Amino acid sequence: MQSLEIIGFKRANLGKSEAKALREEAQVPCVLYGGAEQVHFSSPAILFRDLVYSPDVYQVDLNIEGTHYKAIMQDLQFHPVNEMLLHVDFLLLQDEKEVKVDVPVRFVGTSPGVMAGGKLVTKLRKLRVKALPANLPDSIAVDISDLELGKSIKVNKIAPANYAILTNPLSPVATVTIPRALKSAQTEEKKGKK
Repeated sequence: MQSLEIIGFKRANLGKSEAKALREEAQVPCVLYGGAEQVHFSSPAILFRDLVYSPDVYQVDLNIEGTHYKAIMQDLQFHPVNEMLLHVDFLLLQDEKEVKVDVPVRFVGTSPGVMAGGKLVTKLRKLRVKALPANLPDSIAVDISDLELGKSIKVNKIAPANYAILTNPLSPVATVTIPRALKSAQTEEKKGKK
């Protein structure tokens, strides 16, 4: 799993007015859960660009005033109007404790349905997995080389390695749709054979 460092500073005061003051200084209030006690800290908003605005999942090395924690981003909140990052929750990674994470899907292979003129439609961009931190994948490869026109590949067709997939097994991951022009050509072809 890819790693990213975020530097933070402990927060002495908690509350709405303190959080508002931090945001005005381009700092993001954060919390680290999962350890013996919660760690409240703030970090410069610019450091979250690669972590938040990326489809990838990162293991975060939190450097809070010299103390290092291995964590993953668990939740984040944005302002409803200006989409400013308001708050980030992190979950402490422990080697012997499984975590649940949304991992991006990566398609491999060439679909015969797409080669025949169909369009690949992604239904799920991420899958929820449960694994030990050492076994968390960067992405989940989904082979579409058997995907024909009008067919779907479902979650239950993906073989997990050292992790469990928690997403509904009957949910489609991708579908090859038949474009309208191709449908009408097939209809004309059927009429011609009669």
